[in-house]
Amino acid sequence: MPRPDPAPLTRASRHWALAAAAACLLPLLPQLPVAVAAGCVGAGLLVALASRRRPLPAWLRIVLALCLFGVVLSMSRFSLGRDTACALLAAMLAIKPGELASLRDARSLVGFALFAPFSTFLLDQGPLSLALGLVGAIVALAALAQLAEQESGETARTAPRRRVAIVARLLLIGLPLALAAFWLFPRLGSPLWGVPERALARPGLSDEMAPGEWLELMNDDRPALRVDFLGPAPPQSQMYWRGPVLMDYDGRTWTRARRLQALPPAATTRVPTRWNYEMVLEPTDRRTVVALELPGAAPQGARLSWDYTLEAGAPMNSATRWRMDAAPARSFEPRLLPFVRDSALRLPEGFNPRTVALGRQWRRELGGAGDAAIVERAMAMIRAEFGYTLSTPLPGRHSADEFLFEWKQGFCEHFSSAFVILMRAAGVPSRVVTGYAGGYRNPIGGYWIVRNSDAHAWAEVWLDGRGWVRADPTAAVAPERIYDTIDDRAGGGFAGLPGVVPMLDLGDWLRRGWNDLVLGFDASRQMAMLRPLGLDGAGMRGLVALFAAFAGLALAWMLWLTARAERGGDAVVAAWRRLGARYAKLGLARAAHEPSLQWARRVAAARPRDADALLALTARFETWRYAPRSADADPRPLIRALRRHRPA
Repeated sequence: MPRPDPAPLTRASRHWALAAAAACLLPLLPQLPVAVAAGCVGAGLLVALASRRRPLPAWLRIVLALCLFGVVLSMSRFSLGRDTACALLAAMLAIKPGELASLRDARSLVGFALFAPFSTFLLDQGPLSLALGLVGAIVALAALAQLAEQESGETARTAPRRRVAIVARLLLIGLPLALAAFWLFPRLGSPLWGVPERALARPGLSDEMAPGEWLELMNDDRPALRVDFLGPAPPQSQMYWRGPVLMDYDGRTWTRARRLQALPPAATTRVPTRWNYEMVLEPTDRRTVVALELPGAAPQGARLSWDYTLEAGAPMNSATRWRMDAAPARSFEPRLLPFVRDSALRLPEGFNPRTVALGRQWRRELGGAGDAAIVERAMAMIRAEFGYTLSTPLPGRHSADEFLFEWKQGFCEHFSSAFVILMRAAGVPSRVVTGYAGGYRNPIGGYWIVRNSDAHAWAEVWLDGRGWVRADPTAAVAPERIYDTIDDRAGGGFAGLPGVVPMLDLGDWLRRGWNDLVLGFDASRQMAMLRPLGLDGAGMRGLVALFAAFAGLALAWMLWLTARAERGGDAVVAAWRRLGARYAKLGLARAAHEPSLQWARRVAAARPRDADALLALTARFETWRYAPRSADADPRPLIRALRRHRPA
């Protein structure tokens, strides 16, 4: 027996299906690279326009899919990760409307589209992603309702606003159950499964520093961390947030000395000043935990390495909270092991000959005065001759020579790298430290924001009797020689408009609250929430029982509201039932199995004085309820008549 042809789509159903695909794709787009997101939007618009009369040929859809597949893989450097998978999902969703022809195709499109908002949470768990995801889910459910309406042959069309309102109401009915699951379902200390890594790393501090790679990070104004000081805060000029320490240099790139990370933390003595703080790090997909110099003991879940770099036990794929303390060092590794000294003096052969010659010359001239005199001479040279700018060309083979003898201007990447090369050539053990410097105090929340644009690189030199000492050559630049900064480049943006900065502060304060209340709600926070109720010691079984109780109440609430909506959702039906209730008081209630007209005839036989009016109203009600009618039919006259009728 031949298969029947699939039901063709009406124009309204096609528009709903396309709207659902677009709404579901929207939350995923901001998480993709700009070029990929723009390509998906462009491809989706072209395919939707080209297929509005008939579906695209199968061969063309295959070619489009292969082209988009190749573009996404090439932009991800042919590495597979969760960001690559999400980009491929977005690309396939953009071209899927090209096969839209029947109800079955529309359901397939909407069902596939629902994967997009859920995959967004693999890349971001912020409030904007949640809001856009909810919009996508609501539109998708409304589209499925439209498709079901077409399939049922319903002639009365529901207005789009009413359809969306009905779906939103159903979602609100399920909200208590969702909240019970979020607040009361037992939280695990660690997830049951891992999340694949990203193919392309997020902007942030890495374990290496190469020429030109920092400009992207320094132009990113998104928050990297937020800090609450539990007591006095250090001066802003002393806010150095320590990240990876780079010891090895191959002539172009600075990297961490992995062979030294197995050493125990170096010996330190501290000044009495101590700062306690709580920090929330934005997700970086890396293990390095930046910390105010110098961190004390490693917090739970992190390890303190030899050079006082903190490393988390797993990549930080979501916002993480850390409670720490810090104190400036009076001495930091005052005794330098021979192989560590060798690492801190090593330079590759054949690179930067002029810088090496200058360093050796200074050693001959100032060797008797000590290493501190060589460091001060370099700082004096920078103050007198060098300027700060972000507009620099990419260096060649001899990057330090070009910076020190030709450009004489650059940003922290150039200053720190050239300074350490010069110090090592002069026989002063030194290394590059990367992290963040400074911060901005949000006046609304009273906390500090450190942004990616605050990324900074400085140097540490080892001086006899003191150990490692911070030396920031970038900070030595005279103020009149600061030519081009991140703030200058951002001065023409929206932040320069009146009233924008307070709005940005408010937005960041709300995002911080989201991180605290939602993303930071873990097993310990759950126990803290239950402690005032005396339930913090309930254990796993107690939590399961508590969740089951609240979930049962929420389900009962959902069933009651659903049944109530079925009983009273239609105003005509509600008025009819109230009319039946009036006769029920007289012993003439309608049985559940009894048709309306049969009941009316039974009442008319028992009460002849009500017969004509009741039979006429029943006929009008059945016509309204079961006969076809236009979408603009007015139910109000029938509702008024049903409400006015009283038994004689």
